[in-house]
Amino acid sequence: METWKFLDVIVKPKSSVEEVKQIAPNTFQVKVKEPPTEGRANKRVLELLAKHLNIPKSRLRIKSGASSRRKIIQIVD
Repeated sequence: METWKFLDVIVKPKSSVEEVKQIAPNTFQVKVKEPPTEGRANKRVLELLAKHLNIPKSRLRIKSGASSRRKIIQIVD
């Protein structure tokens, strides 16, 4: 049986630095250098979150907010 966990993510695209900062228990701010075009920023957000959480990128999905700076990311077990 799969268990689900959701993260609230605030994305800052076209940033000068890349970082993941936890600002609340299930809320993260992710700064990426990529622009928000053609899904490039979304892809980088998933890569950085996976590395920060020490889980495979394949376990992360954008549940909502694919075209927004505020996203709900789903972690699948």
